Order: sequence, then C-alpha cells, then structure tokens
Amino acid sequence: MLTPVLLLAALCLGSCGKGEKSESIIVTGSSTIAPLVADAAKQYEASHPGVRIEVQSGGSSRGISDATSGVAELGMVSRSLKDEEKTDLTAHTLAMDGVCVVIHRDNPVKQLDKQQLIDLYTKKITNWKDVGGNDATVVVANKAEGRSTLEVFLHYLDLDNADVKADVVVGENLHVIHSVVSNPNTIGYVSIGTASAEEKAGTPIKLVVTGKVVPTMEAVKDGSFPITRPLNVVTDAETSPAARAFLDYLMSTEINDIIEKHFFVPIR
Repeated sequence: MLTPVLLLAALCLGSCGKGEKSESIIVTGSSTIAPLVADAAKQYEASHPGVRIEVQSGGSSRGISDATSGVAELGMVSRSLKDEEKTDLTAHTLAMDGVCVVIHRDNPVKQLDKQQLIDLYTKKITNWKDVGGNDATVVVANKAEGRSTLEVFLHYLDLDNADVKADVVVGENLHVIHSVVSNPNTIGYVSIGTASAEEKAGTPIKLVVTGKVVPTMEAVKDGSFPITRPLNVVTDAETSPAARAFLDYLMSTEINDIIEKHFFVPIR
C-alpha cells in the first residue's frame, strides 16, 4: 500500500509538469464596465484554456489605483483620464456610454431639463409636484466619491459634490436601481447600459428624457445625448504579454456583440 507521500509522487509522475502553463489576469474598476468585461473574459477563456481572468468591480478610482500600483494589470475606468493620470497610465477606449437619470416607472414625470436637475440635486426643488409629478417629497440618490458616473453627471450639471444635498449615497449602478425600486419617490442616475438592461428585464424604472433627448444607444452613438463618456481599459508600462493579448481582444470587433448586449455603443 502506497503511503500518502508515495501516492502523491505517483500522481505527479502521471500529471505534474504537463499541460499549458496557467496565466492569471486581474481586472478591477468600474462597475459599469465590469459585466461587459466579465462576459468577454468568459468567451476569451473558452478559446485560451491556459488563461484565467478575474474581474472585480469597485469603481473607476479603484481601477486607476490598482492599475497604477500593479495590483491589477488592467483597470476599468468609465470616464476620460485626468492629465495627472496620463503620466502613469494609457487609456484604451472599449465603447461609449451615456449617463441617464432614472426614476420609478410609476412616477408620472417624463423629462427634466438641466436646471430642474440642478434644483432637484441642490434641494431647491423638494417636491415632485414642482416638476410635474405627484405631491411627494423627492428622495435624492447620489453616487459615492470615486465613482466616475458621479463625476460625469456633476460635470454636466456644473456642480461640485459638496453642492449636492443627497438623502442616499450609493456605489454600484444596481444599488441606485434598488433605491429607486424600493422608494418610488427616489431620483438617481446610472449608466444608460445598466438602466436599459434593467428596464428590458422588467425592473420598474423609467429612463428620463434629459435635455429633450431620449436616453438611447442611438442618441449616444450620434452624439445628441448630452451626458456621454468613454468606457476605458487602462494599462501601465508593465502590462504582461497575457494581459496585452486579452486587451487586444477587448479592443477588437470580436466583442461588438457583447458590447451591444450590454447596451453600449461599439466604436470599431
């Protein structure tokens, strides 16, 4: 009878050292981009059995930080890079997206202009009836610091985060959706891709017309929607060949079907 040590040695004779070398790639950052990259990773792994790709969300700031420090080889950032970030990182645009305002499906409001949004988020307007809705107190959901959706939305409104009078502070896009579904008097903002997917799945939300433009993929594509942004994957100078190969895949037309499935706009 073989001892445990001899048994392990016997097994190794039959299997150790054989097969492809396993390579691991860590991708972290934007919760907007993460589901898209995760789907692309599954498809990529199917044709590259020696590669394992781990996709983690946590916000664009995490994508910047992890890619800069080397914790992740690829960072997901759903906005343009700032000048100081370009020193260490290179942005590769994966697709285009828009940021839209979302409210409950039962809320009668259909559109809001820029000034109304400013007044709602600064609490100059506190009742839905003042913008054509029900006689109910507005519950303002704002994104947490470090979320690129926050930066893009506030840039459109010409506001600083300190100007916003939030009742609820949330992180992930789906947390915003949950807040709106849980309280029909809530207003929030998320990726058009996330909101469109949730609405299509039957989640009781409504995408609000902003600046007289309906938030759709087509409006993002033709540039008519006022709140748009690039969805980027960022790298530093130390990107491994395996991570570079996966990045090339992400930048190819091979994933256009996945991009469109997530309601984003391919740029290739």
